[in-house]
Amino acid sequence: MDRWTESGVDHARKSAEQAVKAIKAIGDVWRNGSYIPLQVRSILDQKGKVEGTFLQNGTPKKARRADADYEYKYVILGGGVAAGYAAREFVKQGVKRRELAVISKEAVAPYERPTLSKEYLLPKKPATLPDFYVCVGSGGERLLLDWYTEKGIELILSTEIIQVDLASKALVSASGQVFRYKTLIIATGSTPVRLTDFGVQGTDAKNIFYLREIDDADKLVEAIEEKKNGKAVIIGGGYIALEVSAALRINNFDVTMVYPEPWCMPQLFIAGIAAFYEGYYAYKGIRIVKGTDLVGFTADSNGSVKEVKLKDGRVLEADIVFVDIETRPLTSLFTGQVEEERGGIKTDAFFRTSVPDVYAVGDVATFPVKLYNEMRRVEYVDHAYKSAEHVVKVIKANEKGKAIDEYDYFPYFYSRVFDLSWHFYGETVGETVLFRNWNPACSLRKFGTYWIKEGKIVGAFLESGTLEENKTIAEVARLQPTVDNLDVIIKELGHSSKAIYR
Repeated sequence: MDRWTESGVDHARKSAEQAVKAIKAIGDVWRNGSYIPLQVRSILDQKGKVEGTFLQNGTPKKARRADADYEYKYVILGGGVAAGYAAREFVKQGVKRRELAVISKEAVAPYERPTLSKEYLLPKKPATLPDFYVCVGSGGERLLLDWYTEKGIELILSTEIIQVDLASKALVSASGQVFRYKTLIIATGSTPVRLTDFGVQGTDAKNIFYLREIDDADKLVEAIEEKKNGKAVIIGGGYIALEVSAALRINNFDVTMVYPEPWCMPQLFIAGIAAFYEGYYAYKGIRIVKGTDLVGFTADSNGSVKEVKLKDGRVLEADIVFVDIETRPLTSLFTGQVEEERGGIKTDAFFRTSVPDVYAVGDVATFPVKLYNEMRRVEYVDHAYKSAEHVVKVIKANEKGKAIDEYDYFPYFYSRVFDLSWHFYGETVGETVLFRNWNPACSLRKFGTYWIKEGKIVGAFLESGTLEENKTIAEVARLQPTVDNLDVIIKELGHSSKAIYR
């Protein structure tokens, strides 16, 4: 019997008892004909997902109804990394109880998404919630569900917003709830582009996976366990594809990567860097098929994917297919209401959009990068939490009539696969200088690249660097020294360039 029906009476009794306790804890819930709502009370499954909730902190003008309005001073729309870091910054800056709401369609509190393609997929001691709730990714405290309750923040989970009216400052959920705000932070993030968008045949087969949310990761984990020691085909050569390929190989899957580009990660890696990682993956037993496209899939009698058909005529057996080809910012709710640029919502250096009291951060924001004097949209966790923290400082400073510095973002990306770990800072333009140790079986794998434009170092990449070495190349890329002065810069930073850079 289903666990809900099996314990329905008991659940109802406990829910009622919990509600009474909450009412006593808060005091009078009726005051002058208005409803003073309950604090969050959630029923969680073993993975920390909300399976049932009481209504949380809000301030509707009348008794709560299905079509009642919920009013907040601040609303963060989205439940990813940016939402969690913004909530923490609001608490740091000062926010009153019931002023702030975070609305997420996911069933869990904001968490560190990068974990999903790494430790979450491992067979031994995988990462689990609540271990990777924000803000552990930056060395901060974990923001558990109770944290939001204690701070008076309404965390509205499993709630999908399907309509937005920025002119009237209203958000409408799939269940008909209307959420009103004075200030809105758009932190909706991005989503993987589906193969159906490209007309690929057979995409309705089972066990074809994408990865964005924890539900996606859970489905992939279930398939890994069901198809133990099976065959996996990875479509795409981006960093998520590389991370998931490594995780599947660690799970003892026979893994083949397929991508049309001449090498992996072409948006960042030069041919020399890519050659090392492709060689290392081959050393680990992962096959790579380059320079050809996907045509379609065939399924078995149960509807599960069976084969992957390629444009060059090859057919690959597959028990699991993982797709990482492209992402798209989730901005459709705002199309026609805000100014857009480069696929995202255009903002200034304070993340203000073209609509008053509406801000955009993280993946969806196209913002001015001060260092390079151009508009960019950045899809990476480092920018997500930094932009989220900055926009809250902007909002609170404006309320106090104080000035605040513009957002001064410095591009940073990193990844971990197997026993490797790389860091990149700056931009990938100009000529490149590669320093390396090519033997994938060697324990010393330190290598990297400088990007040099007009005689200045504008980007730096380092594999297997120490914490201090990574800090050093970050400063080099930010300071943009001339090539002739590199040794001077390194000396000023307190590090020797001999072992690291030559």
